[in-house]
Amino acid sequence: MNAWLFSQGGQPPLDPKSDQPEFQTDLTRRFHTDAAAAAELAHTRKLSDISANDFDAVFYPGGHGPMWDMPDNPHSIAIIEALAKANKPVAAVCHAPVAFINVHDAHGQLLIKGKHVTGFTNEEEAAMGLIIVVPFLLEDKLKERGGIYSKAEPFVPYVQTDGKLVTGQSPAPSGPAAKALLQVLRSAQSKAMV
Repeated sequence: MNAWLFSQGGQPPLDPKSDQPEFQTDLTRRFHTDAAAAAELAHTRKLSDISANDFDAVFYPGGHGPMWDMPDNPHSIAIIEALAKANKPVAAVCHAPVAFINVHDAHGQLLIKGKHVTGFTNEEEAAMGLIIVVPFLLEDKLKERGGIYSKAEPFVPYVQTDGKLVTGQSPAPSGPAAKALLQVLRSAQSKAMV
């Protein structure tokens, strides 16, 4: 996969390992039977056609594809930076926190520097047998870029929320990370109403 392919819109590529039966959850099984959601996914917009002004938050799902598609994708970086500068929340799970490694905040600092983050662990990558396949290990890169990285046991739900930044360790916390993102949004809305 490459950033050009991912950025073109339409049906996004699916990480084949993510779709294996042992990685299915109640949420993924529900998604697979949701015709409206499948239709939306089949017709995604190009990243270059997306404006951060149209969104209150962004949630990046995982799979191995983001390791190649997202670190240097200029459209993705621009969207996340615009949301961060507007003090809007951003979230990612599994390998998708890689989308944050080259993003800067409103002060020109790396978005994850000094922030509590998590993402796919070195142990999880080893368990998948893909350490020599991925371009780098996400856990190492998040630490290298200044993130305060923490983790739980492999493949269990684990989420870190630091201000408007929400990250989940593996596919397991996709639901809890989405709920954490919603809580950040609710909190921001409550403060705006005061």
